[in-house]
Amino acid sequence: MSAADEILDIVDENDQVIGQAPRGEVYARGMRHRAVFVRARDAEGRIFVHRRTATKLVFPSLYDMFVGGVVGAGESYDEAALREAEEELGVSGLPRPVPLFKFLYDDGEGGTWWSAVYEVRCELPVNPQVEEVDWYGFLTEAEVERRLDDWEWVPDGLAAWERLRESGGAGAGTGAGGGHG
Repeated sequence: MSAADEILDIVDENDQVIGQAPRGEVYARGMRHRAVFVRARDAEGRIFVHRRTATKLVFPSLYDMFVGGVVGAGESYDEAALREAEEELGVSGLPRPVPLFKFLYDDGEGGTWWSAVYEVRCELPVNPQVEEVDWYGFLTEAEVERRLDDWEWVPDGLAAWERLRESGGAGAGTGAGGGHG
C-alpha cells in the first residue's frame, strides 16, 4: 500500500472524527486530519534533526526538528507518536513519548490539521528510514536555533517548535520521555 492509500480519520474543528478518507484525497482536498510531532533527544539531550527525502508527499527535502507523521484511522495520538518515532528513527523499544500539547495548525492555504506535540528520549542507536530521511544529525538546541534562518524547515514543524519555545518547553531539555511521539 502506498502512503497515498493510507486511511486517515477526518476530524472537525473540535478534533472529533467525522469520517475517513485515503491520505492522498485528504491532502488533495485539504481535509482536516491529525498528526504527531515528536521531539527526540539522545542521551546527551541533543535533538534529532533531519532533512526529508525528495519523495515525501508533503514538504519534500525540507528540514525537520521532529519525527512524526499522520495519525492513522482509529489510531490514538499516543499510539501514532510511538509508532512514528520508532519507524522514523529505525528503532524498537522506545519509551512512550510524553505528550506536551496539541494545537490546530493552519497552512494558510485552506489546510488544517490537529497537531499533537510529544517528546521522547532515544538512547538507542538510530537507523533512520531511508524512505523518510535523507540526512540526519543530533544537534543541541542552540545549534537548531542558529539554523532556523539558514535552513528551509517544514512549516508545521516550525510552528510546533515556536509554540514549544513560547511554552517554555524549549531549552535545557525537560528530561521527559524516559518513561512523546
